[in-house]
Amino acid sequence: MTSTTTINPKVREAGADCDAALEAISDVFVGQRFVLRKLLAAAIGGGHVLFEDFPGLGKTLLVKTFSEVIGCDQNRVQFTPDLMPGDILGTNIWQPQAGEFSLIKGPIFTQILLADEINRAPPKTQAALLQAMEERVITIEGETYKLDQPFMVLATQNPIEQEGTYPLPEAQLDRFMFKLSTGYPDSVDSEVEILSRRIKFSAADLSSAAIKVFNRKKFVELQRLCRNEIHVDDSIVRYIAELVRGTREHENAVVGSSPRGGVALLDSGKAMALIHGRDFVVPDDIKEVAIDALSHRVILHTEVILDGVKEETVVKSVLDKVPVPVSLGDGQYDVVSDSSADLETAAELTSDDSNESSEDDGNQT
Repeated sequence: MTSTTTINPKVREAGADCDAALEAISDVFVGQRFVLRKLLAAAIGGGHVLFEDFPGLGKTLLVKTFSEVIGCDQNRVQFTPDLMPGDILGTNIWQPQAGEFSLIKGPIFTQILLADEINRAPPKTQAALLQAMEERVITIEGETYKLDQPFMVLATQNPIEQEGTYPLPEAQLDRFMFKLSTGYPDSVDSEVEILSRRIKFSAADLSSAAIKVFNRKKFVELQRLCRNEIHVDDSIVRYIAELVRGTREHENAVVGSSPRGGVALLDSGKAMALIHGRDFVVPDDIKEVAIDALSHRVILHTEVILDGVKEETVVKSVLDKVPVPVSLGDGQYDVVSDSSADLETAAELTSDDSNESSEDDGNQT
């Protein structure tokens, strides 16, 4: 059993490194800290991220800056209607001098792959990423090739421009750990800061100014530390399972989250604990990522969509309904019973006591 009073020194050091990485990204990219934290959590947890946002909000800058800070290579693919699977994976080319075919590797052979406007490519091209995202391998003409570690897909799509696009199928969406949005700058000061940094760095590619905090080997070790050294109490595991099931049982949902959504919650929750310098997961780690990890896995009834209900609303209501585990110390948790149920039980007991008292009074008379 992991004690909550004595933090693993390696985890504490990793948390400090994560803080440094977030600061390094913030020095270049002007954005909300919680978005950067979730992006880092997805990477540590071995997941992929889909950014659904308007053009010009710095998604490409964020991906390139993030890659620089964690010390990993990155490639960018602009998805278009005529893009073919071989343009991403690579293809075998005949080499006359050698008298044999040799593989010309595609851009997927990297650590961070930016799939820009992923929904502009046809389904068969989108499907080229499925095996890579799940198994970290690809198959070309019957030959299987392992991808580098870490491997992460960061994809973007425009939520308002639908002409000439191909909506991502559920099987593809389900492979993304998070669906995030960077959003517009939250104040005039943020807008000023963006312009000021453009003047300060005086470079076309601002990501080149980012400070490297990790290298590839160290980041892989960070992922391994997250998998093996972060304690998750049984009640937290049950809490995750109840959240996932809650999305399936919600009255507004046709389809709820798959079990893969629960795995995403578990892995990202452990990563959040590591980022915060803890070697144990608390309910707030799960709450912080629940909407981003589950909402894109929920399909709503058509009538509630027309009423303006969003997938995020369903997940929020599930979070409100599911009892939250409370700490008992030493990394152990218990579940608080539903307060409304407690009130009903208390009212029934009070009513029973009153009836018994009345009966006793009548008997004495």
